[in-house]
Amino acid sequence: QVQLVESGGGLVQPGGSLRLSCAASRSISNIYTMGWYRQAPGKQRELVALLTSRGTTNYKDSVKGRFTISRDNAGKTVYLQMNSLKPEDTAVYYCNANYVIETYWGQGTQVTVSS
Repeated sequence: QVQLVESGGGLVQPGGSLRLSCAASRSISNIYTMGWYRQAPGKQRELVALLTSRGTTNYKDSVKGRFTISRDNAGKTVYLQMNSLKPEDTAVYYCNANYVIETYWGQGTQVTVSS
């Protein structure tokens, strides 16, 4: 079992930045594929960014060049640096860890981009 806890969400003005953190209960990001997803009200959950155990990254087109996914050397924390935030980035952001048939989710953290 893996527990994931997100933090770092909040209210930010358009053009601002936030850094989300996902803390795992044990070192996993060197084995699991880690992802950040988001879900806006009335919409389906969507993939924002992925980071494989080998360090390969993949991003949703609309966040490319603005968001960066990374991890710490201990493999226990994954980050999502979000710059140039837009109102359409408003959503609950969830951390995900996936390995073969195992998948774990955090409880989510709210990001609101508004003036």
